[in-house]
Amino acid sequence: MSETPKVLIIEDDPDVALGCEQALQLEGIAAECAGSAEAARRRLGRDFPGVVVSDIRLPGLDGMAFLRELLALDPQLPVVMITGHGDVTMAVQAMKDGAYDFIQKPFAPEYLVDVVRRALEKRRLVMEVRDLRHQLEQRDQLEGRLIGRGPGMEKVRAMIAGLADSAADVLIHGETGTGKELVARCLHEASARRKGNFVAINCGGLPETLFDSEIFGHEAGAYTGAAKRRIGKIEHASGGTLFLDEIETMPVAMQIKLLRVLQERTLERLGSNTSIPIDCRVIAATKCDLLELSAKGGFRNDLYYRLSVATINLPPLRERRDDIPLLFEHFLLQAAARHNRPVPDTPAGRIQQLMGYPWPGNVRELRNVADRCVLGIEGGSPPFGEVRPDGPQPLAETVEAFERALIADALRRHGSLARAAEALAVAKTTLHDKIRKYGLG
Repeated sequence: MSETPKVLIIEDDPDVALGCEQALQLEGIAAECAGSAEAARRRLGRDFPGVVVSDIRLPGLDGMAFLRELLALDPQLPVVMITGHGDVTMAVQAMKDGAYDFIQKPFAPEYLVDVVRRALEKRRLVMEVRDLRHQLEQRDQLEGRLIGRGPGMEKVRAMIAGLADSAADVLIHGETGTGKELVARCLHEASARRKGNFVAINCGGLPETLFDSEIFGHEAGAYTGAAKRRIGKIEHASGGTLFLDEIETMPVAMQIKLLRVLQERTLERLGSNTSIPIDCRVIAATKCDLLELSAKGGFRNDLYYRLSVATINLPPLRERRDDIPLLFEHFLLQAAARHNRPVPDTPAGRIQQLMGYPWPGNVRELRNVADRCVLGIEGGSPPFGEVRPDGPQPLAETVEAFERALIADALRRHGSLARAAEALAVAKTTLHDKIRKYGLG
């Protein structure tokens, strides 16, 4: 569990409440008291990490009604009911309604501790299962959006999963078209901030004269033409995530202001002296070496270190050629749905062309190629023209990449090892060995 397990005691008799609290605390169990269901309600939620011990008879909303409310919120929350001698029938009904257990007054402190310990253990197991399910959901979502089975993308997904619930600001580094904004969105959606806004700013697309107003906001009358107050992007992202793409293009004057916001987590709108608290995670993205740019005076060194608490490096497509067949098929399906066209067949040799091309535009360029294929307009344009990879390509590496792509394509098309072996004119045992070699099984 991410929070310390504790016991919330709901009891309007201060002597009984204090006795219960002290009995638990003496045994090392964190406990706190509330005098009514209404007061307790503010401290509870679906992911409350502990258990509730409540008297059946309470002022205002009684214990039975509050039990039903709590179990409607979280059916797996252990609720222990305290009952007087005349309320045993009511306590039995509480058990039928879903209470974990009941304790009849007067009771020994040791008995309370024993019941609570068992309830806490049950709660611990429930919360562990929830955490595991959440991790599996995150992994499945990441695999569905960040496609690729190679070590490069496995590392990216692992970093996203590890950083998602941290408070650290993140710097994403990658060439144009590698999917930096997609990674930023995955970080946002995998975190507790997913209920807040994801606000994206392309720093390279903002005129310098508009930076102040767009990012920090302004008050009415702050400058000529500012007829009314404007909430800036940073303030709009409070409670969520601020994504700053092409951070290297941000003017130095704005870098200084951004650094102050990151350090103090407050900002002032243009034309105002009032500090506004800000609670947003900042994810910045760049295709440049910011340290090198900093050495030339183009980027503030202190801002770089503030942003790069955690860095995610995205591999270019030419370094993950084994992922190209899977990505291409995914983009074909997307394009066919978007353009309301059938998924085209992939002619023999097309996968080899795709895997042999250098992909200067990375995944974005591959997506555009899939669009053109679905629309039937690829013609002789790259990678289907006479374009050759830039720079020498190791022969063994290229041959293996082509072989893997051919086998993956044959397995996808024919659905079985036997039919794929027949189509490729190789023995089934040979194909089986190659499937194991390339991790296609």
